[in-house]
Amino acid sequence: MTEESQPGLDFEPKMSPRFDGETYDPQYDQERLTRQLGRVWQCMSDSQWHTLAEISNRTGDPQASISAQLRHLRKPRFGGYEIQKRSRGERSVGLYEYRLVLEPK
Repeated sequence: MTEESQPGLDFEPKMSPRFDGETYDPQYDQERLTRQLGRVWQCMSDSQWHTLAEISNRTGDPQASISAQLRHLRKPRFGGYEIQKRSRGERSVGLYEYRLVLEPK
């Protein structure tokens, strides 16, 4: 799935999120990561439980990237959202699901 085929899943923050990291290059990564963060936030904004695979199927983004964006959403500079995590099904399987809590902490 391409970004162009997902018109309702873009996120336009009032301020540009401040990404960082060893391999981060703003020229190549800022817009891509901002749009990806927006797609993940939009998917999670229903406050329902979702696995990484379900989010990936909806957004077209890789599961590892989604996991990183969920961690970003927990940081104050990305909104300081509460992202809950719980096991789905038998705990020994290791499948987790996540929920974005929109109410203030």
